Order: sequence, then structure tokens, then C-alpha cells
Amino acid sequence: MTDTAPTFHPESEAVLAYAAGGLDEAHAVLVATHLALCPRCRAEVARLEAVGGALTASIEPAPMSAGALAATLARLDEPGAEPEPSAAVAYDDETLLIPAPLRDYLGGNLSGLPWKWRGPAIRELPLSIGSGPARATLIRVRPGAAIPAHTHAGTEATLVLRGAYQDATGRFGRGDVETASSDLDHRPVATADSECICFSVIDGPLSLTGPIGRLLNPFLKI
Repeated sequence: MTDTAPTFHPESEAVLAYAAGGLDEAHAVLVATHLALCPRCRAEVARLEAVGGALTASIEPAPMSAGALAATLARLDEPGAEPEPSAAVAYDDETLLIPAPLRDYLGGNLSGLPWKWRGPAIRELPLSIGSGPARATLIRVRPGAAIPAHTHAGTEATLVLRGAYQDATGRFGRGDVETASSDLDHRPVATADSECICFSVIDGPLSLTGPIGRLLNPFLKI
């Protein structure tokens, strides 16, 4: 697969918060995975980190008491637990398409993970990333299939990992990020040439908006 540079990027506030270490873990993983596919945003994060480092260097250091210094040095001398070696995972070619920042959370090949059916053409894999309120999932959509029309009580950040989808705002391919807020009612449709796999981080419930979707909302658990 030949990657092209992404057209759509995380919001600038998210990139700034990532560079400053202020994002929750789920959103940080999404931004880091996008960075693995986007030279432009990698350069921007490097610039922001350099600015932050320069600002930190210009701050006058606070004096440390002799007691605090002695306690710190004593803790450095304490023996620590040896980290247990992690078992290497042999990923298949499909899973290797997932950049490492996200792939490290999978623990196995995509084909062997416990996907949940969300309709005849949609599968979802909830992921345990961090302890915050944001919900992280992988979504697989068959070529040409649509995700039901919906809106959001919070925000939904979606990163395309494979294939592409279209909605009223544009076409999103590998590496692209769409950030949908409560004012967007959309119906993403996978392009017909390939299955679409996306990573989504949602910080509020979804609400289906189609005629049938409204009837299903009381039973919706996402």
C-alpha cells in the first residue's frame, strides 16, 4: 500500500495539548497514530515541543532544600523491580497496517479479536485505553456500506486506518481525522473499492437521527 499525506488533521487544540502532554490517553493514542502517518503534523509537534522546551529553560529554577535533595538521592539508590520482558507478537500483514501507537493496544491480529456485530455490514471492537470518560473503538465497515445517520452529544474523533469513507463534509482516507461535534448530523459511507477500518474516540453518547434510528435510540448503548 502506498500512503499519501493526509488531508484532514486533528484540531489544532488537540495537537497543542498532545505536545504539552495534556491529552487523555485515548485521544493521545489517536493523535500519535495520526502522527505516524502525517509528516506535517509530526513537524508541528516537534516545533511545539521545541518551543515548550525553550520556555521551560527560561524559567528560573526553584531552590531545593538540603533535606529534599538527600531524600531524592536516597530514592535513586533504592533497588527497583526488574521489568518483565514482554513477549513479541507476530502480527499478520493486515494488522501491521495499523501504526504502532494503536497496534500496541490490540494484543493480537485483527482477525482474531472479539469484534461485535453492529448490523449486517458493521463490526465494532471496544478498546480499553486509559481510565477517562472517552470511549475508544475500532470500526470495520464493508465496502459501500453506511453507518446509520447520527449526531453527537459530545465530540467524535475518527481516524481512518484503511480504505476511505465519505459524508456530507468530505472524503476521508488513510490517515485522515474527522472531528464531529454536536452540530454535525452525518451518515458516513465506506467507499466501494475497499473495506473501511477506523479508530474512533467518543466523549459523549451518539444519537441516531434517521427515521428508524430514532426508534432504536432507547436501545442504543453507544
